[in-house]
Amino acid sequence: MLDFIGKLERTDVCGDLRASDAGKQVVLMGWVNRRRDHGNLIFLDLRDRSGIAQIVLDRDLTSEGHAKGEAIRPEYVVAAIGKVRLRDPLAINPKMPTGEIEIEATELLVLNDARLAPFSPADEAIANDEVRLKYRYIDLRRAEMQRNFAVRHRITLAIRQSLSDQGFLEIETPILTKSTPEGARDFLVPSRVHAGEFYALPQSPQIFKQILMISGFDKYFQIARCFRDEDLRADRQLEFTQVDLEMSFPQQDTVFAVVEKFMVAGFAAAGVTIAAPFPRITYDESMRQFGSDKPDLRLPGLTDVRAAFTDEALATLQIDPALPVVALRIPNVGELSRKEREDNHPLFDLKKGAKFIDDFKRLAKGFPEAAAKVRDLAVAAEADFVILVAGDPAHHIQASDTKFPGRLSEREINVYLAAGNFRSELAKKYAARHGAFGVTEEVVAEANAHALGSGKLADGAKAFQPTWVTDFPMFEYESVAMKWVPAHHPFTAPFEADMANLVSDPASVRANCYDLAMNGLELGSGSIRIHRKDVQQQIFASLGITDEEARARFGFFLDALEYGTPPHGGIALGLDRIAMLLAGAPSLREVIAFPKTAKAIDLMVDAPTGVTEQQLKELHIRVALKS
Repeated sequence: MLDFIGKLERTDVCGDLRASDAGKQVVLMGWVNRRRDHGNLIFLDLRDRSGIAQIVLDRDLTSEGHAKGEAIRPEYVVAAIGKVRLRDPLAINPKMPTGEIEIEATELLVLNDARLAPFSPADEAIANDEVRLKYRYIDLRRAEMQRNFAVRHRITLAIRQSLSDQGFLEIETPILTKSTPEGARDFLVPSRVHAGEFYALPQSPQIFKQILMISGFDKYFQIARCFRDEDLRADRQLEFTQVDLEMSFPQQDTVFAVVEKFMVAGFAAAGVTIAAPFPRITYDESMRQFGSDKPDLRLPGLTDVRAAFTDEALATLQIDPALPVVALRIPNVGELSRKEREDNHPLFDLKKGAKFIDDFKRLAKGFPEAAAKVRDLAVAAEADFVILVAGDPAHHIQASDTKFPGRLSEREINVYLAAGNFRSELAKKYAARHGAFGVTEEVVAEANAHALGSGKLADGAKAFQPTWVTDFPMFEYESVAMKWVPAHHPFTAPFEADMANLVSDPASVRANCYDLAMNGLELGSGSIRIHRKDVQQQIFASLGITDEEARARFGFFLDALEYGTPPHGGIALGLDRIAMLLAGAPSLREVIAFPKTAKAIDLMVDAPTGVTEQQLKELHIRVALKS
């Protein structure tokens, strides 16, 4: 028989009680985490969001409560009324914040029972992710998940406060909007009122925040919900949250300073210190050094080892002498067997027109001087796994050789990308051997201790390494269509000095945009925007968008540009990714309350599903499935 709660209210939460509360009369409510029956004494670990407190049901003190204690099971919801007392010194649990005390219960109310769950929230890890997502309401009770969302809350609050203190206004923008091309597929919403017409869910508030600048709100921000119909992966979900901001009259430095201030505040709220200003690197240098525009600085970078080889050696090795020759090394991996190396081969992206040499012992036999020089240039220890990546003349992919002085060509970028991707994949695979990611895990654990009251912020200098990446190419070469296409959304401004080359030499044009990268993730992307209609029309023309097409897609925005638009720029950072990093989580699913699976399914609510014919009829839609 279940009890009614009546007018009973809890006086305290389970995780807050300490030795100093001894003698206090309390009412605690929560879930039964564990139950231990010792005959006349029954011990319950009572759990709520704050932690766990031990409840003692003594048959001599409360025979009715003891009888209820015999019947209840894990995840029952109960209220315990009693007095806080110190535990016997031999019974103190130093692993629990409340381990010095227990509650001597005089009354126990059973507020609800529970079916046997497929797993226990008391378990530290659950192997089957699909079961976790189907029973997400149980999974979210786990201490790790509760901690993740407490971290996310504190980060969000600190970022919001920092931006407010810097003079930004939080303004919401529409969720039902117009379909505009922003790099991914839109989610479309059919209109019941306007037959055959559709709204789109926003991929970002991009156009609206620019219109807010035209409207005179010179500093806007929003914790914005965004939607993109993309393939899912560990750091990508269909719906996600951005810290979105825009400002009038900024330079890049202005945007950087604002972001660095709220990032420092957000990290501090999660128990970690990071130093500002953040280092900066150009796109080309990031490619040369790391083979990525989101570099992970915790690992050794790439090394240019072209000087180690003669032209004759490169010809023998079938390496393109006109393209980069780089070495990547993964520390402390040791010598791999042929089978182990072959297992790594699928991790290399052959579509980039590059090749690799991973049998360094064999290379050293054929070219001892070159191999020795490679190790010397790469500063490789004996236990380091060294791999060469270079252009493959046998698989010459279609790409542009156009090279502006001092800038990388498309073909060079492809080789660096192949090396960078391989570096990242091997680093993940051999993480336990090289240990470079361990420093981040240690700092996250230290930050968790801070959240529990240690008082000391963890030093994140080595664990979290933010980097601004600047001077991106405005265009990239599309090998299938054999033409230059935009690398960013069409509202990104080119550098003024490059405007003259928009049509004549698109390879040379740099975008006035920037990314914030950290630990191999792109945390945010932004740009100085186009604020003049004539320039916007030039960009549309260079992208092959006709005047009619531009008017149909962006007519309202082009009109707005004619009414005194100030120079403006901004950025959007992934709040989910920031929270994932600071929670030490392997996936966004650990910091999003109700995420989708890799197949874009919500297992808990069983979505997506079909709808009734009547609903389709009201929306003027007929479904025609392919056979």
